[in-house]
Amino acid sequence: MDENRLSVTITTPQKKWVLDDIISVTAPGVMGSFQVLSQHAPLMTQLEIGEIKVEKEGSTELYATAGGFLEVLKNNVSLLLESCEKGLEIDSARAENSAERARNRLKNRSDEIDIPRAEMALARALNRIRIANKVK
Repeated sequence: MDENRLSVTITTPQKKWVLDDIISVTAPGVMGSFQVLSQHAPLMTQLEIGEIKVEKEGSTELYATAGGFLEVLKNNVSLLLESCEKGLEIDSARAENSAERARNRLKNRSDEIDIPRAEMALARALNRIRIANKVK
């Protein structure tokens, strides 16, 4: 592999992507978005709900994540994520339905509703909608 390129592995409980010849990866860190280029210093960090951008020569792929961890070591970027969807594969209608369900739970609060869980569900759905709209 070219020493000026990255190898990226994205792993979730459901799926695994292995991407080679990558120019850069941008990820949603807990302290803000950050970019990894070749020859990056070793790093391990936590990720939040947000967008992962993978840049190849002549193309960019977007992924929606619900958070997880990222490690950089010797031009290898490993992402261990709770969930991840490629932007082009996001079902917008399903994401809209998830957002509406979460909004309704928050609007019609009862003692049985777990408010933080509903807020996180809404954040995940809105992130998926935002990314789906970017790639279409």
